[in-house]
Amino acid sequence: MTDISRLKSTVYVAGLDSAVNDKILANAFLPFGEIVDVTIPKPELPSSNDPHRGFGYVEFEIPGDAREAIDNMDQSELFGRVIKVAAAKPQKDSNEGLGSKTAIWEQEGYLAKNAVSEEDRITTRGGEDLEAIPEDPMQGLEGLDVAGPRPV
Repeated sequence: MTDISRLKSTVYVAGLDSAVNDKILANAFLPFGEIVDVTIPKPELPSSNDPHRGFGYVEFEIPGDAREAIDNMDQSELFGRVIKVAAAKPQKDSNEGLGSKTAIWEQEGYLAKNAVSEEDRITTRGGEDLEAIPEDPMQGLEGLDVAGPRPV
C-alpha cells in the first residue's frame, strides 16, 4: 500500500479517555470495515502517569471505510467523552516548521519561497544578475545637508 493510499485510509481520533486502549478503540471502529492497525501514542515524558496522550490512529483496509467512520463517529461519545474523528494528516518533518530545532529562515528553501526584495532573490540564486540590482535612489545626496530651497 502506498503512503498516499495508506494516509487516505487512516483516521485520527482525539479526545480519548485514559481508560481507552488499542483493543477498545479497534472494537469501536470495527463496524465500519476491516482494520489494519490501531496506534495510540504513549506520552513523551517517561515520568508521566498517563497511559497515552489522548489521541490515536485507526487504519482501515479500504479508504471508503475510513470516510464512513469519520462521518459516523465524529462528535460521538466513547467512555463518557466526546471524540473528534478526522482524516489523518501526514507527519511533518522534524526539521520543518515551528517544532524545528533550526531557525525557520535557515531551513532549506525558505528564502527562495519567501524572499522579500530583489536583492534577496538574487542572493538565493547565487549572485547571478548582479547588474540587475537597481541603484540606490539616495546615492549622490550626501552633499545636500541644508533643507529648503536653494539661495539665489
